[in-house]
Amino acid sequence: MHKQKGFSLIELLIVVAIILIIAAIAVPSLLKAKASANESAAAATIRTINTSEATYNTTYPGNFGSLAQLGPGPNACPASNSAGACLIDSILGCSGGTTGAFCTKDNYKFTVTLATSADYIGFGTALTPTYGSKDFCSYGDLVVRYSLDNAAPGSATGTDALCASYTPI
Repeated sequence: MHKQKGFSLIELLIVVAIILIIAAIAVPSLLKAKASANESAAAATIRTINTSEATYNTTYPGNFGSLAQLGPGPNACPASNSAGACLIDSILGCSGGTTGAFCTKDNYKFTVTLATSADYIGFGTALTPTYGSKDFCSYGDLVVRYSLDNAAPGSATGTDALCASYTPI
């Protein structure tokens, strides 16, 4: 009698079960790593907004800009003016990024609210808690802060006092 070579159905099912168990263990870690990467990118974006606001204020003394004004606006960069300073990319400086409006980047929503001509407030919140559990903000003091509240994902707005209550990075 000739013996067949190969795997039995039971052996294949055991291998598939082991692979599924390993995947079930790895997926939560992968999602946590993705959220951590999004949070790091959001903090870096707030730093970019701070640098852009400082540059804008130096170029156009006494003024700060909305996201649309900091971005390319109607200009073709490198040409720039106060309506489109070309200090941030067109994704963050989206055309909808007027005072209080949002621009989305790296699964976070960002906004810059011009409190007065002498101050601005930049906020970033995750689109959903699975993308990140921290909110980020900064204002005229240029310190990036975070909060673990994330009470209303995607609705980043606030005041200097709210931002000042967040923990500095």
